[in-house]
Amino acid sequence: MRTLNVSISDIERNKFGIKTDNLNFTDFIDLVSKELTRQNLNKCLKLADKYGLSKMTMDEITSEVKAVRSNAKNRN
Repeated sequence: MRTLNVSISDIERNKFGIKTDNLNFTDFIDLVSKELTRQNLNKCLKLADKYGLSKMTMDEITSEVKAVRSNAKNRN
């Protein structure tokens, strides 16, 4: 097994909730994946707000999805 050294600031360490100086690679990937997911969700929320999608009801969203799927089928 190989060891990989990664430098991280105290701010980042606290942000990720890292409590130990040694992480296995799987745990490291999980931490990074969760942070990337959080960042992407925040981007989606901002875009939804920007384009007025955040005000749509679930029924409206479902109708929009059905319409897009129907149009895609009709084009093929």
